[in-house]
Amino acid sequence: MLSRAAPWSASRKGATEPEGPTVRVLQDADTRALRELADQDPVANVFILAHLASINSAGPTTGGASIFGVFDAGTLVGACWAGANIVPVQLAPESAPAVAAAASRTGRRFASAFGPAEAVLAMHQGLQELGHAAHEVRPEQPLMVIDGPPLVASDPAVRRGTMADFDRILPACAAMFEEEVGYSPFLGGRDFYSRRVEGLIRQGHSMVLMGAAGEVVFKAELGAVTKDVTQVQGVWMNPQYRGRGLGAGYMAAVVEMAQEVAPVTSLYVNDYNSRARAVYQRVGFRTVGTFATVLF
Repeated sequence: MLSRAAPWSASRKGATEPEGPTVRVLQDADTRALRELADQDPVANVFILAHLASINSAGPTTGGASIFGVFDAGTLVGACWAGANIVPVQLAPESAPAVAAAASRTGRRFASAFGPAEAVLAMHQGLQELGHAAHEVRPEQPLMVIDGPPLVASDPAVRRGTMADFDRILPACAAMFEEEVGYSPFLGGRDFYSRRVEGLIRQGHSMVLMGAAGEVVFKAELGAVTKDVTQVQGVWMNPQYRGRGLGAGYMAAVVEMAQEVAPVTSLYVNDYNSRARAVYQRVGFRTVGTFATVLF
């Protein structure tokens, strides 16, 4: 928790370090410490490691996101991204109330919290007590990885999307998003989500299979990428093609393309989605942890 004594109070006279862990916004000078912290679990922390690979700074972003660090005797022992989403990084549950309070003071509205289950659920409790009501909590989402070749043959028709596919991929992405979270990603305007999809295509992180009539049959994205790990997100099958046993071959192709980028491919899935979990296990994914997601 945050130290109870203010820096100028009488109880602080002569002190060189505050008693107990403290929380503050990380700055550029904290980049190395944050990277070392996140490297303790490169699969669970792929989101923040991808951010650091992109901009090489732990400091606040131009978009207004900050990373809160928990320090014990001057050592960074936990952190939490606070932007459009809340993403804990090696955050002990007991540190969550202080981090939640710091994040709440930013005045931001958070769309979700996701990451290791214990930390996310502790952050949810802290934020809920501060008035951030959630409309859905998914407390158990297996975190799965594959670090070798798929166990089933890949479908060669799955390929990387191109900008020529954008007008067909975007509606498929929006359909997946609405199925997953219950509302359209275009609420409040199309620009932000459209730019996100366009960026994934331009980076070569969009995988798609098109049908004979030009429709999207299947699609997935590499939502977070480092040199060591990719995280597959946005897996979606056109409803017209579901139930035909096609998913394993499509996912095997995604894994092969992902492993051209990094040796470990990861994803997390809702525990109640038994069909998807069975497909991933058939491809060769194994469970290595548990995530949770809170939708605000």
